[in-house]
Amino acid sequence: MPATDFQGSSAAFGRALLSLRRDQVHSMDGHGHNSHESSGLESELEAFQKLVGERFLDLSSARSDDLLSLAWIRKLLDAFLCCQEEFRLILSRNKSYCGKAPLDRLVHDFYERSVKALDLCNAVRDGIEQIREWRKLLEIVLCALDNQRLLGEGHFRRAKKALIDLSISMLDEKECTAALAHRNRSFGRHQSSSKDNHLRALGHFRSLSWSVSRSWSAARQLQAIGNNIVPPRANEVVSTSGLAIAVYTMNSVMLFVMWALVAAIPCQDRGLQVHFSIPRHFSWGAPISSMHERIFEESRKRDRRNACGLLREIYQMDKCSRVLSDLADSVQFPLPEEREREVREKVQELGQICEDFKEGLEPLERQVREVFHRIVHSRTEGLDTLGREVVFGFFLLTWWKESPMAAMLYTVSSCAHEATESIDNPQAIHEPGVSLNRCKKIEVSWPERKGLIISLSILGGAGGQLSH
Repeated sequence: MPATDFQGSSAAFGRALLSLRRDQVHSMDGHGHNSHESSGLESELEAFQKLVGERFLDLSSARSDDLLSLAWIRKLLDAFLCCQEEFRLILSRNKSYCGKAPLDRLVHDFYERSVKALDLCNAVRDGIEQIREWRKLLEIVLCALDNQRLLGEGHFRRAKKALIDLSISMLDEKECTAALAHRNRSFGRHQSSSKDNHLRALGHFRSLSWSVSRSWSAARQLQAIGNNIVPPRANEVVSTSGLAIAVYTMNSVMLFVMWALVAAIPCQDRGLQVHFSIPRHFSWGAPISSMHERIFEESRKRDRRNACGLLREIYQMDKCSRVLSDLADSVQFPLPEEREREVREKVQELGQICEDFKEGLEPLERQVREVFHRIVHSRTEGLDTLGREVVFGFFLLTWWKESPMAAMLYTVSSCAHEATESIDNPQAIHEPGVSLNRCKKIEVSWPERKGLIISLSILGGAGGQLSH
């Protein structure tokens, strides 16, 4: 569908839905002030729909070679941050609606989904760290084969060892058994029959700083985010002055962005079976559906089905390293001139991929961090706005190695007094990637209720359940 069709159909649909509320206001209240307020909100919401539509239309126009590249992922996260900030401003400027049904429920559900998005940010950060480990193996290959006047058997032996380690570390843990046995035989090592030794060997290829437990699943997390995301009914649009449409829009945007991140970056228990059913009346509906179809089709290609991540640079690295590994297996010495030229060409390709990782991973990690913190701040601000009489929840966040402290954010009481907390094992949250079930208790006190003890049942990642 052409871009003009996306925007035209969306504008008509948006005006039709939002006019429901405007007509109701005109029929019930003849005062100009209310009419002006409604018109201003309608303009805000239409501008938000236009912003989301334009950003995702631009993303959907990417060529096949650019889709799922580091640059494209960063552009996707930039679009999310822009849309999320505009959504936050809309809610903050219309606080009077947020405390009323049904918008209070819709907004609260959105913030609960955002907690699950935080876990995915943690998992993506782990995936970025894993790619860094792969880049170190690439550097060993480059050190062995690049800038060498004469390529000898020792150079190839060292490069081949790094390439085998790379291929093993890119496999799922379920597929590692045969690969590890092959590696050990290749270098004349005795393979231990001990199960414990074998598990330790597998653990060597797992990141040492995973922020999620081994039972955690990115696929299940995505499904939890996507549950019950449905377009608002006409009565919800009317009663919320159209704000229900903005909430639905942001829910859908967050789901797609998190799904695309999991598709591109290595994550634990990846799964892309998430259903997107977005009415094409929205300007962003057709572009998101189109990108979802393209990415899903990419994952079904024969050479991508078992990939640990669909990131374009990962695919190029895997393809180039396989060719180079095959060349190393078949090489004979002295090295023929034609074969040497072929090896050096592949080494140059591998060097470019390594450089792309070096330049792209750091900015990507900063953006994922920014997404994480924006979600945290938006949720905290939003729950303060709702002003509930109950404790909605909390964030227990262990984030980024360079940060010496974890953040604990929650909202308590309708007055939203700032609570103080004490943890029976404070050292636990100072360690990045620590298992959160070590933190058992939090003490909340504020002027109305001194010394209230809330026991926490930590589910892992960034979220948990409260029980008195």
